[in-house]
Amino acid sequence: MSMAVVGMIAGMALAFAGYFGGFGAFLLVAALGFVGFVAGRFLDGDLEPGDFFRSRGRGERHR
Repeated sequence: MSMAVVGMIAGMALAFAGYFGGFGAFLLVAALGFVGFVAGRFLDGDLEPGDFFRSRGRGERHR
């Protein structure tokens, strides 16, 4: 399935949630979609749990 089709399906799900459930349902569907996206990236091996907790600078000063 192409990414365009996945994006279209996600947009339609958000539209239905917003139309039938209001703004709160829209936010809930968007948040749960993001959680599912991150979980999928973990399962695919694209993300590691430490990616969220490591500091970027490691004590170095950034300019």
